[in-house]
Amino acid sequence: MDGNKREDIQIGKRVRVVQKKDQRSGELTEGVVAKILTNSATHPHGIKVMLEDKTVGRVKEILNKSLYQ
Repeated sequence: MDGNKREDIQIGKRVRVVQKKDQRSGELTEGVVAKILTNSATHPHGIKVMLEDKTVGRVKEILNKSLYQ
């Protein structure tokens, strides 16, 4: 599942994000969503989130595992 729709992303979900510094290489960072930063319902490049380790990036992939499930 991609991360273009805000409704698909919840706090505690495990996701892969691309950080600003990694946009050219496309390197993804995996983590757990701590905060959703994008206010709009959708974003063409992915919803911006902050992970629990304070990494900020745009969601490229939502993994099925949740921290709280």
